Amino acid sequence: MSTRYTGLIEKYKDRLPVSESTRFISLGEGNTPLIQLQNIPRLIGKDVDIYVKYEGLNPTGSFKDRGMTMAVTKAVEEGSQAIICASTGNTSAAAAAYAVRAGIKAFVLIPEGKIALGKLAQTLMYGAEIIQINGNFDAGMSLVKEVADHAPVTIVNSINPFRIEGQKTAAFEIVDELGDAPDFHCLPVGNAGNITAYWKGYSEYAESGVANKRPVMCGYQAAGAAPFIAGKMVDNPETVATAIRIGHPQSWDKAWNAEKESGGWFDAKTDAQILAAQKMLSQFEGVFCEPASATSLAGALEDIGSGKIPEGSKIVCTLTGNGLKDPDTAISQCKDAHPVTIEATLDAVKKVILDQM
Repeated sequence: MSTRYTGLIEKYKDRLPVSESTRFISLGEGNTPLIQLQNIPRLIGKDVDIYVKYEGLNPTGSFKDRGMTMAVTKAVEEGSQAIICASTGNTSAAAAAYAVRAGIKAFVLIPEGKIALGKLAQTLMYGAEIIQINGNFDAGMSLVKEVADHAPVTIVNSINPFRIEGQKTAAFEIVDELGDAPDFHCLPVGNAGNITAYWKGYSEYAESGVANKRPVMCGYQAAGAAPFIAGKMVDNPETVATAIRIGHPQSWDKAWNAEKESGGWFDAKTDAQILAAQKMLSQFEGVFCEPASATSLAGALEDIGSGKIPEGSKIVCTLTGNGLKDPDTAISQCKDAHPVTIEATLDAVKKVILDQM
């Protein structure tokens, strides 16, 4: 008889800062699919094993649930009655959902008009107190840090160390499934908490002997929001990939450390490259991710093509969020794919099918 999966804290509690008396605030997050791509490697004509860690199948549709289960669990354990975050969308959805689960209040600051509708819909449905600001994520983050000094709220952005603790479990799951760390791990970089967390997870598994190696960490940003490429903060980031539209990453030093210790690199991809990778992943592999997620695949494919990532490599790309998070961007890419309207007859249906065969 199989054991019922109850969430990542329960699974990895020996590697997380919890005790037997800790009340776990969980929605059954983690345990997301690691999908080996079958068609894209053949399409590009390269001998590589590419896997995608599909975090879009977490309860609220993004990797943020991994960190949020830990952040809210610890906030409740410490007696907090409210949490707060700044968000481009996914953090707000996760914070709102886990706050409801815990029975506490969630306040979220979002940039007005700069949040994908799928994410806004989630946050509204979960009943969070939404505060829209006339400014971007970075302005919201500054305000959140200031407010926390004057109000009894716990910040649950990735500056909260328990967020990183929860997110590191994705690296554990990858090693558990593959039997070791991959050669390269590619992921989108916005606020830089995720690259920090993965590196922490891989390092802990290597240090304890569960993994034999650590991967090269490859972080990819949108060209219009690329402070790691510029080597300095960016004041007005812009990209279609709203989840990584961040110019002042909060995990700046830790992300640089992951890049240097792993022998990895940062690079930037244009919006066109990001959207092309999103569409390719959907149409050739049946995996639908939001634009920011596809940044990891866009970066990997270019570096495989150039030889920077050599043939014979085992590569994992993190897909941070579900494609349903941003339906408008997806639909705008399919303008030529109009539904066919016909009469409701067998002959009419048969004609359409045969014409397309």
